[in-house]
Amino acid sequence: MATVAGVDSSTQSCKVVVCDADTGEVLARGHAPHPDGTEVPPEAWWTALRQAGEGLLDSVDAVSIAGQQHGLVALDDSHRPVRDALLWNDVRSAEAADDLVAELGGPQAWLDAVGSVPVAAFTAAKLRWMADHEPELADRVTRVMLPHDYLTWRLRGGGDAAPTTDRSDASGTGYWSAVGGRYREDLLASAFRGRTPEVPTVLEPLESAGRTASGAVIAAGAGDNAAAALGLGIGDGDVVISLGTSGTAFARTPQLNTDPFVNGFADATGQFLPLVCTLNAARVLEAMATALGIRINELDALARQAPLGADGLVLLPYLSGERTPNLPHAAGSLHGLRSETMRPAHLARAAVEGMLCNMADALDRLRAAGATPRRVLLIGGASRSAFVAETAAQIFGAAVTVPEPEEYVALGAARQAAWALRGGAEPPRWPAASTVEIPAPDDRAVGTEIRSAYGRVREALYGS
Repeated sequence: MATVAGVDSSTQSCKVVVCDADTGEVLARGHAPHPDGTEVPPEAWWTALRQAGEGLLDSVDAVSIAGQQHGLVALDDSHRPVRDALLWNDVRSAEAADDLVAELGGPQAWLDAVGSVPVAAFTAAKLRWMADHEPELADRVTRVMLPHDYLTWRLRGGGDAAPTTDRSDASGTGYWSAVGGRYREDLLASAFRGRTPEVPTVLEPLESAGRTASGAVIAAGAGDNAAAALGLGIGDGDVVISLGTSGTAFARTPQLNTDPFVNGFADATGQFLPLVCTLNAARVLEAMATALGIRINELDALARQAPLGADGLVLLPYLSGERTPNLPHAAGSLHGLRSETMRPAHLARAAVEGMLCNMADALDRLRAAGATPRRVLLIGGASRSAFVAETAAQIFGAAVTVPEPEEYVALGAARQAAWALRGGAEPPRWPAASTVEIPAPDDRAVGTEIRSAYGRVREALYGS
């Protein structure tokens, strides 16, 4: 029996699943934490991968790394990091992103060039920030990678091995074009103030990056959302809402329809993955539970005690700034406070509804960019809450499908590893996960009013 490993190197941790290459059955799992923060030593990811994969990776036939997107790993001519990696959620590069957009001629110029408009998360913006604020370090940089590129490179032995990446992760840099399928060296040089470091070779979905020391095939890897799409096996008409620490809404499409509010990413199969990302999702619920002095698993029961709409209490959930809408320096805020709404149950419900209204806005952005959702899949840690799923159906005004809890990013990476091992025109067909179906509400007026109240507050504060 051939076995494959999929790795999810996320912001918070490293997760490994080992699967049967033919059936997708999960045979073993591993896990290790990552350090907190918005800048992290890349070596910490390697240490976590070795810990999570101990006793697992040496015996598989193929492996693939999926990782958090956008982060900046900058190496010198000795192949050592010149500084800690800047992660996607580090917003100090917000002004740099604005400058890059203006310098090229505005959002449409970026859509035409690469398919996305840079925001603080993009690697190009982090390069500009580094060039302007740490020029001495920038002068030492000879090679730039993304987090999953770094781990793939280390699996291959590091050192002089040429780094590789894939279409999905490269399309989140701001200097690889999902429109043209190539690097834009001019945009890389512009972002880094004339410097032109080496960037990874972009592999096609079925290409191999090499082999591990034990002889396992190393697949191309992917960005985390592209891997989740592969793990879920999404098809035409499927839209995924992922409620992790941050939130994403994405769909798979055969062509790229550019939109200034949607990231025009590539996927892990040769198609495209239009995606809207928010900085705030499950973190909103965790923060509210902490504020109320309860455990996160007690939030559901408390929130159910307040009526839909929380009697007009509205939470704008921008606790870490926000990416969509692009408000990197915003803060969360509560509106509609009265004696009857300043109660724990109302606060708990407002947190859930605020998080989901933000994701409903993201879903609207996808629709405006040409996605035609027939099914909404809800994944991520917060989707395990029955209350969150039920409220999502109310606020989205649509039926919601909740797949069984699983590490879909790692599972997608494993599926890609099996594809690289076996070959073929398409990824191997693995059984679909069992699901729970939450029907659309019979009366959509309440959900519409919740979103309207949220929209009025957002527009009053931020004008959009």
